[in-house]
Amino acid sequence: MPYAEDGASIWSALKCTPVDPDPVGPGDVCTAVGGGVSGVDNCEKSSMCWDVDPDTNEGVCISFCEGTNADATCEPGFQCYLGRVLSLCLPTCDPLLQDCPDGDLCAHSGDFFSCQLDYSGDEGQYGDPCESANACDPGLYCISAEYVPDCQGAGCCTPWCDTSKPLTCPGATQECIPWYEEGMEPPGYEDVGICGIPQ
Repeated sequence: MPYAEDGASIWSALKCTPVDPDPVGPGDVCTAVGGGVSGVDNCEKSSMCWDVDPDTNEGVCISFCEGTNADATCEPGFQCYLGRVLSLCLPTCDPLLQDCPDGDLCAHSGDFFSCQLDYSGDEGQYGDPCESANACDPGLYCISAEYVPDCQGAGCCTPWCDTSKPLTCPGATQECIPWYEEGMEPPGYEDVGICGIPQ
């Protein structure tokens, strides 16, 4: 199971853990024992507790990817996210629609967009400083300071935008910058842009 070594906050290693005697399956509500990065949960083998609420330690079971890193597969509606030690089938979403369950937001992860737990709390509005992809309110994303006017941190929250529609960016000097290079857009993401100051 992926877990965080030495009390860190991100998965950094793998370890063997016992399978719960009465496990729950992918898509079911689960409990992470000792926190979301402990590597111990009540999900069935070949899955892990994801999107864990730090207050309740509850999340949802997500399957591990099948196959090899070079040819990883997931069920339809999911994409394989490969991290340092993670290999997860995450539900895909549309950042322009923010079509994730309540409490989640649609954020960029790897080569696609996935539903992630909204960690913004009382912050996360346009222009607020941020440090991670899910630290902004739904519909916004954390990007480098130079793209957001008067940003007071290493990164700040700014909205996703539709490149096919009239400009709606809140910053006077911002434009709707295409997220992907022309011709490199995955199907369904051709019009995804981010409000930013052109560099």
